[in-house]
Amino acid sequence: MRATRFQFGLTLLGGLFLVATLFAVFLYSVAPSTPAAQGPLFLGAILAIVIGGLLFILFVLRWLLQPYKQLVGEAERAPVAAHIKKSTDEAAFVLETFQSVVAQLQEQRKELEKLSALAKERADSAERFSERIIASVPSGLLAFDANGRSMVVNAPAHELMGIDGAALGQPFISLFQNYPRLSEMVQQCLETGKLYRREEIETVTAEGHTRRLGATVAPIALSAEPGSGGALCLLTDITEVTQLREQVALKNNLESLGEMSAGLAHEFKNAIAALQGYVQLLQRMDLGEHGQVTAAALLNEVRNLAEMITSFLDFARPQPLELQSVSLLELIRECATELEPVYRDRAVDLSIDCSPGAGFPEIRADERMLRQALLNLLRNAAEAIPREQNERKVQVRVFQDDPAASEITTEIRDTGEGIPLLHLQKIFIPFFTTKSKGHGVGLALAHRVITEHGGTLTASNAAEGGAVFTIRLPA
Repeated sequence: MRATRFQFGLTLLGGLFLVATLFAVFLYSVAPSTPAAQGPLFLGAILAIVIGGLLFILFVLRWLLQPYKQLVGEAERAPVAAHIKKSTDEAAFVLETFQSVVAQLQEQRKELEKLSALAKERADSAERFSERIIASVPSGLLAFDANGRSMVVNAPAHELMGIDGAALGQPFISLFQNYPRLSEMVQQCLETGKLYRREEIETVTAEGHTRRLGATVAPIALSAEPGSGGALCLLTDITEVTQLREQVALKNNLESLGEMSAGLAHEFKNAIAALQGYVQLLQRMDLGEHGQVTAAALLNEVRNLAEMITSFLDFARPQPLELQSVSLLELIRECATELEPVYRDRAVDLSIDCSPGAGFPEIRADERMLRQALLNLLRNAAEAIPREQNERKVQVRVFQDDPAASEITTEIRDTGEGIPLLHLQKIFIPFFTTKSKGHGVGLALAHRVITEHGGTLTASNAAEGGAVFTIRLPA
C-alpha cells in the first residue's frame, strides 16, 4: 500500500514537473525573440524547475526516512525502553533499544534451549521406562500397526513363539506361521476390532512337545485418524497349568471309575474262574478233534479275559506303596533285559542314552509297581512301530535338567507313527486303546503308578515322527 502511494506521488510530481517544463518551453517558443521578452520567461521556467526538483527531493527524502521514523516509534513503544535513558540522539536511542531487545532474545533463547533439553531428557526417560516395563512383563507382548507389522516384541514373546533374528517390522502372518489360530485372531482384530480374551491355543514345538498358550488380542488406537488402529497380543504359556488341570480331572475320573467298577470286576472274575473250570472239564471229555480245538480256543479267550480283569482290579484297587531306595537306571536296564525277546521278535533296536556312572540320585519308589509301569511303557513303544516300517528304534533317555533340582526325567521315544492329536487326551483312560489286541489298561495303570509316586507322566509327538512318553520322578 505504501509503495503504491509512493509511486502515485512520484508520478504526480514528475507529471507536474514535466508540465511545468513543457509550459516554459511553450512560452519560450511563442514569445518574441527579443532578449527583453525571453529573459523573464527563461527565469520563470528555471524557478519552476528548481521548485519542482526541490519538492521532488523533499518527497523522496520523506519517503526514505519513513521506515526510520517507524523504527524510532517501535523503539519508544518497546517494553525495554522504560529501562533505558532516552538519548538526545535518536539513532543512539534506537541502537541501544535494539541491543537490549537482542540481549533479551538471547536470554530467552537460552531458556528455551534449557526447556527443550529438559523436555528431551524427560521424553528419553519415559521411553526408557516404557522399554523397561515391556521387557519386564513376564508374558509375551506383541504390538502390530494397522498394516499388521510388528512394532513391539519383547523377550518372552521371542521365546514363546520361537522367533529367531529381528522381529520388528515383520508381518504377523510370518511371525505366527506355526500358530494359524493366533494369526486368524490378529487379522480379525485388525479388520473388525474384535476382542479375544483368554483364548487357548495348542501347537507342537520343534522338539515335538505339545504347548498350550493363553492368548488375549485387543485392538489399539494409534491415532485419532480412522484406519490407524493396531492390535495388541498378550501370550502366556499355560502348558503346565493345563496339564495339571487335566491330570487332576483324569485322576478324579479314574478314582470314580475305580470305585464303581471294582465290585463289578470282582464278580466278573469269580464268574470267569467258574467258566475256566468248566472249559477245562470239557477238555477232559472225548469231544473229538474239532471239539478239542474249540475248547482250547475258548480256554485261551477266557484266560485273556481273566488277565484283563486282573489288570483292571490292580488298577481299581491299588495296593499301598512299599517305598525303598531304587536305582532308576538299574531298574530300566532290568526291564530292557526282560523285554529283550519282545524287541528281538519285532526287530526293534532298544537303546538307553545315559553315560556310565552318571551318578543320578536314587529315588524312593515301590520297585514292583514302578517296574510294572516301565514294562508297560517299553512294551507299548515296541508295539507302536509297524512291522513294515524301515526305522525301528526305541530310545530311552534319562537325564536331569538341573543337577541341583530334585527331579529325574525319563523319556521313552519310538519311531512309530505317533499318537493322533484327538487321542492324546484319552490314552490314559482305562480301556481306551487303538490296538487290535489290547485291553487299554496298561497306560492307565502306568499313569496311576507314576502319579502315586509324586511324579508325572505325559505323552506327546516328536517333530521327526513317533511318540514321546516323559516321566518325571522326584529324586
